Amino acid sequence: MILVDSSVWIDFFKGKENTIPLFELIENNTICINDLILAELLPSVVHKREKELVELLNSITKLDLVVNWNQITSMQILNLKNGINKVGIPDLIIAQNAIEHGVELFSIDNHFFLMEKIHGYKMYNRKN
Repeated sequence: MILVDSSVWIDFFKGKENTIPLFELIENNTICINDLILAELLPSVVHKREKELVELLNSITKLDLVVNWNQITSMQILNLKNGINKVGIPDLIIAQNAIEHGVELFSIDNHFFLMEKIHGYKMYNRKN
């Protein structure tokens, strides 16, 4: 399974080319989201083909989301020790969720690629 971050979905909704692999992942039913990603996305789909997009998002497997604040704090400390600054709490929660469920993470946000090296989750390689 591949946890698809809101940054990918937003570009997907805009029709940007960097999200072309998402079409195949949707067809193969190999993607998932969580409630945090869904909450981040809903404001951006209100005005764009609302019904179809909300139906698509609701049809995707949702991972249980349990926030381990001790782990979030530890992750942020490791980030700072490794020069990775300004990673928001929502993105730390998304990374923690990928770790917890052992899924790959698909994002276009660079800090997720930087954090992959120190937190041990796997980023989806768009060139697969």
